[in-house]
Amino acid sequence: MNKTTILIADDHPVFRDGIRKLFDEQEDLQVIGQAGDGEEAVRLARELKPDLVLMDIIMPKLNGIDATRQIKSTLPGTAILLLSGYGYESYILSALRAGAAGFLSKGARSSELLDAVRAVKKGEPVLDQSLAYRILTRLVSANSPSAKPSLEELHERELEVLKKAARGMTNRAIAEDLFISERTVQTHLANIFRKLNVGSRTEAVLRALKEGWLSPDDLP
Repeated sequence: MNKTTILIADDHPVFRDGIRKLFDEQEDLQVIGQAGDGEEAVRLARELKPDLVLMDIIMPKLNGIDATRQIKSTLPGTAILLLSGYGYESYILSALRAGAAGFLSKGARSSELLDAVRAVKKGEPVLDQSLAYRILTRLVSANSPSAKPSLEELHERELEVLKKAARGMTNRAIAEDLFISERTVQTHLANIFRKLNVGSRTEAVLRALKEGWLSPDDLP
């Protein structure tokens, strides 16, 4: 079995050790490095080239957002899952724009963390519902003046694809469910990203939730 290699980046050694022990118990996961600050995370990521980086969004020397941006600039194939505590929701959208595959609360259960890691490795978006709700509240209260794309700009099939992406379905699963090719799904997603002015599945889902095109019931 090919194991998913993981770099853990967090400035709390006890937290890192707990996560490492959890991952060590899994047959499909392998921790290959640990970093205590953002600069070390970038250096180790470039050196070890892990499949996935699990990183706290708030760290010394270099925050998770800038670290994500630097890692993705040289390792676009490395997935990054960010962890966030209460009160840091305002950073998350910036992190997603920097290339993070998703975010999870640091208070998530062990089973939720394992599911999130495996989902991100498969290219699926990860949205922690409790954090997503608080982000949406901030977005709505901010009353952003940015242009709001019209729902009519999304074709019916594009909206179907977006809803299935929100449920965490892979491109292949969406293709099989809609009886279309995987390449067609990729084309629909590319069009959705362009129309919503976003760069990832996760950001597209967040934008659609904000605009009311998706509801919390559409999430897994």
